[in-house]
Amino acid sequence: MSGAPGFAPWRLAGWRGSLRLRLFVGTLVWVLMAIAVAGWGLRALFAEHIAQQLRSQLVLQLDRLSAGVNLQGDGRIGVQPAPSDQRLQQPLSGLYWQIDQLDAAGRGTAHAGVQRSRSLWDQTLDWSRFAPQGGAAALVHGRLPMAQGQPGKADRWLEVVSRELQLPEAGAPPLRLMVAADGSLLAEPLQRFTRMLAMALGTLALGLIAAVAIQLQLALAPLAAIRRQLAAIRQGDAAELQGRHPSELMPLVQEFNHVLQTNAEMVQRARTQAGNLAHAVNTPLTILANAAAQQDSALAELVREQVASASRQVEHHLARARAAATQAAGLRTPLQPPLQSLVRTMARLHAGRGIRFEIEGRPEDWDFRGDVQDLMEMLGNLLDNAGKWARSTVRLQVQGQDQCVVLCVDDDGPGIEQQARERIFERGRRLDEKRPGTGLGLDIVRDLVQSYGGRIEARTAPLGGLRMRLELPAIPHADTPARPSIQGQDSTKA
Repeated sequence: MSGAPGFAPWRLAGWRGSLRLRLFVGTLVWVLMAIAVAGWGLRALFAEHIAQQLRSQLVLQLDRLSAGVNLQGDGRIGVQPAPSDQRLQQPLSGLYWQIDQLDAAGRGTAHAGVQRSRSLWDQTLDWSRFAPQGGAAALVHGRLPMAQGQPGKADRWLEVVSRELQLPEAGAPPLRLMVAADGSLLAEPLQRFTRMLAMALGTLALGLIAAVAIQLQLALAPLAAIRRQLAAIRQGDAAELQGRHPSELMPLVQEFNHVLQTNAEMVQRARTQAGNLAHAVNTPLTILANAAAQQDSALAELVREQVASASRQVEHHLARARAAATQAAGLRTPLQPPLQSLVRTMARLHAGRGIRFEIEGRPEDWDFRGDVQDLMEMLGNLLDNAGKWARSTVRLQVQGQDQCVVLCVDDDGPGIEQQARERIFERGRRLDEKRPGTGLGLDIVRDLVQSYGGRIEARTAPLGGLRMRLELPAIPHADTPARPSIQGQDSTKA
């Protein structure tokens, strides 16, 4: 017997078939995009903030420098008092100021670095490389790349604020005042902030992903519960979906229960109609058979053969309809009661020959997934045939295997040769015409077994006679734990 079908293996493009994976991937993409945009925005805001702070400090230094610029008696430019920031006195500290003398038109540089801070040491700022970024005519800010021979490193830049100044003294030349700061004063805080921001956003992303996974697990849990209930319906443990479900799923549950109820009613009507049809057909067949039995002509023989064939067809299709109906209803039948009842009945039926009937195994641990009448019809035929051929003992052995139960009917009779074992299942076939019977029992048994998806075969019994091995769908009994196989040797003698 085959087990319940499993899930198909996941393929590269198979994520579209998984609701959980599709929701998770979609949410994950949006979370990562939102965090990336938020990180970019926060970093940009922080960079602008520290740039504004640095420019404010540079403007303050520029104002102090502007206040101290004067024209000395010898015509030179002086700065009294000089800006007091200690970094301006430390060579190459990263904070600098410089005064350039412009030409008479105030457009070009006549003399660069007529005055400069001690932090510049023996270097000057090259105004020709200045790249303005904004500001009014009186105050300009921008960046000045650092070339070889200028303060700092060659791959760095200076943040600069500049102002043109005209002293009130007669003959004073136009001046350009510059205050500059090493770009590392912006880059290093921004790098530290970026690292901290990445760690914080990474932690947030992990938390959100975990929250999404938990949310999906909780959101899809009702679907898993419905799947378990459907499995219970398939196994015959329940007739419909029960319990409380989310309001979004209740219409689905109600519609499914309605379909189950409608299907059960249709199957029951079909089964009833099949029984009525079989009864209606059997009545005239019986009349024809009785009439033909009173004649001894060729026509009477033909009628008897056709009546027997029609009866077999009716029994065959009625058995298949009955088995299909019981399977559709998810029926389950405990094995122990019908088996014990059959053994007692057969013991009384063959009491005149002293045949002993035994049950070996643990039938109480298993339930047959079908109708009790079908089970008794199958085993009743097999036990009756074994009783007719047995010398003293008929043994019914029960053994469970995963999703099926194996029933072996053994006798200690003469047995059947291997080449003749398949012929005993043919319709109307009787290997010994002296024994009572019509030859229809094993044919009906095989039809019923095949209707349930099972198997039946004839083998040599350990008792020396014939073993009829019957394999039927079954599940562990609800009151006992599941057993992969039954190894007990408990015998119940009738």
